[in-house]
Amino acid sequence: MTLALMWEARAVPGRGEDLLTWARAQGLPAEPLRRETFRAPGDRVLVITWWDAPYDAKLPELPDPDGELVTRAVHRWRFEVVGEE
Repeated sequence: MTLALMWEARAVPGRGEDLLTWARAQGLPAEPLRRETFRAPGDRVLVITWWDAPYDAKLPELPDPDGELVTRAVHRWRFEVVGEE
């Protein structure tokens, strides 16, 4: 099964580039099948990693950034990949 982990944070206004740089610099102790980083209006950053693992597997995730960089708690979700249409 392929599992996608999503990590999303919203930067303090005007610090979106800092948050993007921070997220890109974060290593993981294991290598995912794939990792993509996105940005969106409102200084939001999204990182998705894909893993060959069951839904309830213990997998490494990006940490929370320093509280001075974000406006709220990081959001995290897990999704089971069901294929392309």
